[in-house]
Amino acid sequence: MSELLAKTGVVGLDEILGGGLSKGHVFLLEGNPGTGKTTIALQFLIDGALKGEQGLYITLSETEKELRDGAASHGMALPDNVEIFELVPPESLLDADHQQSLLYSSDLELGETTKLIFDAFERLNPVRVVLDSLSEIRLLAQSSLRYRRQILALKHYFARRGATVLVLDDLTSDAQDKAVHSIVHGVIHLEELSPDYGAERRRVRIIKYRGQSYRGGYHDFIIKTGGVAVFPRLRAIEHRTSFTREQIGSGIVELDALLGGGVEKGSSTLVIGPAGTGKSIFSLAFIAAAVRRGEKAAVFLFDEELGLLFNRMRGIGIDLERMRDDGNLHIEQLDAAELSPGEFASRVRERVDYANAKTVLIDSINGYQASMPQENALILHMHELLQYLNRQGANTFLTVAQHGLVGDMKAPVDVTYLADTVVLLRYFEAIGRVRRAASVIKKRTGPHEETIREYKIGKGGLVLGAPLSDFQGVLRGVPTYVGGGVPLLLDGSDTDS
Repeated sequence: MSELLAKTGVVGLDEILGGGLSKGHVFLLEGNPGTGKTTIALQFLIDGALKGEQGLYITLSETEKELRDGAASHGMALPDNVEIFELVPPESLLDADHQQSLLYSSDLELGETTKLIFDAFERLNPVRVVLDSLSEIRLLAQSSLRYRRQILALKHYFARRGATVLVLDDLTSDAQDKAVHSIVHGVIHLEELSPDYGAERRRVRIIKYRGQSYRGGYHDFIIKTGGVAVFPRLRAIEHRTSFTREQIGSGIVELDALLGGGVEKGSSTLVIGPAGTGKSIFSLAFIAAAVRRGEKAAVFLFDEELGLLFNRMRGIGIDLERMRDDGNLHIEQLDAAELSPGEFASRVRERVDYANAKTVLIDSINGYQASMPQENALILHMHELLQYLNRQGANTFLTVAQHGLVGDMKAPVDVTYLADTVVLLRYFEAIGRVRRAASVIKKRTGPHEETIREYKIGKGGLVLGAPLSDFQGVLRGVPTYVGGGVPLLLDGSDTDS
C-alpha cells in the first residue's frame, strides 16, 4: 500500500492521512494566510526530490525569491530537481495596444494562465506539483461555472499524466465557494486560532479523502524552524501492549501500607489537596523509587520553577538533578502559554514510546488547565492520555490543588473519576499545631487502608505515622480527640520542610 502513497514529508501529517497522499490525484490544501500552506507544500516537494522525483512549484501569488527565502528561514534548501515556475501575466496583456474590445480581458488572462501552466508541466514532466494558489484562478474565472470547469480541466490534465498535485487555496476570494471540494480527491483544512492570552494555536483537519481511511477530527500543529510538525490526536485504543501487572511501591513502608501495598503497574494515581500539603513530594517519592529500581521516569512541570524544585527536593534527600544528569530522569518545565494539548500529549508519548519511561508525573492539572483556558475538551485529552499511559504499563501520577486550606474545599477541575487511585491530603489542627494527614479514598485495583495517617516532611524526607484511630473529624480540619490515652501524633521535634 505504501508504494501507492506519496509521503508529505510533514511529521505527523502522514499518520493522520493514513500514510500519505494517493499518487496520481489532486489534493486541496486550504487555510487562511499564515496557516502554513506554503511550508507544507515545500516539504511535500522536498520529500519527493529526496526520492529522486521531479517537483514543480507553480506560483501565481508569491515570487520565486519569496519562496526561496521562506524555505531558507526553515533551514530547507530546495534540491535541483525542484523547480519554481513564477507565473506572471503575459506582457501583451499589459500593453494597451493589444487589448481586445470584443473579448473580456479575463478570458484572455485565464486562457493564457492555463496555457503557461501546461507548458511548464510539459517541459519538466514532474511527478509532484504544487499550484499556488486557487484564489488567483477564481478571480480570473469571475463566475462559479467557469471556475469549476477550469479546475476540472486541470484535474483531468494532471490525472492523465499521473502527477500527484497539491493545490493551495488561501480562502481570500470566496471562502464559501466549495466547488473544488467536490472535484479534488482529498481536502486538508488548516486553521489558526488566537486565544486571549498566549501564542496562536494551529490545527489541521482532513475534511475528505476518497478511498482512504484517515484519522478524523482536529489535530494540533506548529510551524517551527525546519517546517511544520503535526501532533495527531491521541487515540488510546490504538496503543495496547502486554505487561505483567504487579504492585509498585514508593520505598516508604507506611505509605505503601496506606495504599494496600503500593499502586498497580499500569495505573494512574491522583494526589489531591490544598496548596503546600506536599502533593509533589508524595508523587516524587514514586519517581525516586522507580529510578532506584533502574527504570526511566519523566516529570512534566506546569507550575514550579525547575531550579527551585531541585533545591527543595535536595533538602529532603531526593537529588532530581543527579537523576537527570545520569540519564534516568527526564524533567521538563513547560511554557504553558506556548503549548497546545496535542503537543503536550506528543511530548509525553515521546518519553514513553522512545525513552521507555515507566513512571510519569504531571504536576499539576491546575496548571495544565489554566494554561489553555479556551480549550473546551481538556478532560477528554487527559482521558485519552491516561488510557494510553495505562496501556503502556506506565504508572502515572497527577496532582490537583484544591481551593482553600481547611474545611469544605473544592477542586477547579474534577478528574477523580479518571484516576485509578486517589490520595487525599489535608491540613488539620491538633494540640496547638497545624498538621497534615493523608488518606486513600479510592483504589480500583485492590484493597487499601481506610485509615488516616499523619505525615511530616523534613530533612529525612516524607515520614508517615501510625493511623490516627483516636481522632474524629481530621478531614474537616479541626478534629476531636476521642481516645482514652495520650494522642499518638508524630514527634514535633523534626523541623518541617
